[in-house]
Amino acid sequence: MAEVDYPSEIALLAKKISLVSQVLKVGDLRQEVVQLEEKASAPNLWDDPEIAQKITSELSRKIAIINKIKGIENRVEDLPLLFEMAEAENNDSALSEAKLEFSDLTKAINDLEVQTLLSGEYDSRDALVTIRSEAGGVEAADWAAMLQRMYLRYCERKNYKVDVLETSYAEEAGIKSTTFRVSAPYAYGLLSVEQGTHRLVRISPFDSQSRRHTSFAGVEVVPVVEQSDHIEIDEKEIRVDVYRSSGPGGQGVNTTDSAVRITHLPTGIVVSCQNERSQIQNKATALAVLQSKLLERKRLEERAKMDALKGDNSGSWGNQMRSYVLAPYQMVKDLRTDFEVGNPQSVLDGDLDGFLEAGIKWRKSGE
Repeated sequence: MAEVDYPSEIALLAKKISLVSQVLKVGDLRQEVVQLEEKASAPNLWDDPEIAQKITSELSRKIAIINKIKGIENRVEDLPLLFEMAEAENNDSALSEAKLEFSDLTKAINDLEVQTLLSGEYDSRDALVTIRSEAGGVEAADWAAMLQRMYLRYCERKNYKVDVLETSYAEEAGIKSTTFRVSAPYAYGLLSVEQGTHRLVRISPFDSQSRRHTSFAGVEVVPVVEQSDHIEIDEKEIRVDVYRSSGPGGQGVNTTDSAVRITHLPTGIVVSCQNERSQIQNKATALAVLQSKLLERKRLEERAKMDALKGDNSGSWGNQMRSYVLAPYQMVKDLRTDFEVGNPQSVLDGDLDGFLEAGIKWRKSGE
């Protein structure tokens, strides 16, 4: 294997982060931060909570982007010195650390390059992810639990904050459904390409004859609603049910009927929350989830109208979007982008970067 020309590669990294900074308009962001900080320091800011929420969340998001790019720029600037010191001291351990830092920076800059493709109205927001078992019985319920673990491992790798809002466990194994919030810059833009039906083919551990089974689970991703979105919910149009939270095997999580299920009667959308301590908190969280789902429904309806005007009959890109084959061969393949890997276990352990990047580029090319 040819030796990597690190000085040239580091120079290339510096050029890439400079281009990313230009595309994301970091100079403009700094000016906008100054203006937002002035607004945020106004003594009457919280007289209008709706405007205050919008200002503070926008300020936080823009500062996070600036700090992330600045941090990477500083690390790239320090990288040549790490290699020089390692070579001068003839220190293999220091050289390994320098190479690892180079690898980490390459990955971080590549992630930022993908982020420059996320320019949708809601792409910068947090994401609400819902997973439901579909066709396949107990096998599908187990598959839904495997998908939940996959996404939670991905978030763990990225240091994204995750709040599991509700999980409905299946009787024999796995889960019927789960909803969790992913809090990170551009979480919705990144994870929205995961929406659709995920298919698993494997030798079922629940089949005494060890036959091959196919099962399905659906993934729904919506942006977290903000106070400025004006999604009104009429109390007359919802039904609120309370019940006792439960964990695997039916064991109680809380000793009171604090879990809340809300049904939106006009649309049939059902949301639940059981992670909070009180019924009031769970209801507030469930209402926020319902607002996010109604916001996404509104967005999709508007998009469908635009597609109809443009004569777009391609259908939804989300259905049957990925196949995970564990037997008779090993492969995970995205049916929209044709991106595939031959190591399903790494994917199920949260290595989703390649699929997310391919999905985002594919979606961008169709806009």
